[in-house]
Amino acid sequence: MASGNEQKMLDFEEICRNAGLKVTPQRRAVYKALIESKEHPSADMIFRKVRADLGEISLDTVNRTLLTLSEIGAAFTVEGSGDAKRFDGNLSPHQHFKCLKCKSVIDFHHKDFDDIKIPKDICKNYKILRKSVYLEGFCDKCTL
Repeated sequence: MASGNEQKMLDFEEICRNAGLKVTPQRRAVYKALIESKEHPSADMIFRKVRADLGEISLDTVNRTLLTLSEIGAAFTVEGSGDAKRFDGNLSPHQHFKCLKCKSVIDFHHKDFDDIKIPKDICKNYKILRKSVYLEGFCDKCTL
């Protein structure tokens, strides 16, 4: 039986194949760095980690790969306001809190947020692909 991250890598490979994408060493390395991170990393953070193993990879490749992972449902782009995009490889139901001072992004899970009802007039005019809850404020370290 595969461990947690091994299973995530197998699931990732299947998602890529189902989306018609090749499972390249670059995609594997970017995804692996993403799921191993607890920081909701930016493309630059992933780039620095992956470059240690794949010296030839560019920041542009990392950025495009992360955006592709978001498009195919293998990762999420953490919504934000004005800062560098942050990414999340945790596909289980959860929400995010971002500290406006230190910029940390923290996972939390409140089951009631999983079942937010979408107004009928929105459903008529738009195809909803994902619902998310994103909170901003100050973390306990920054409010002390």
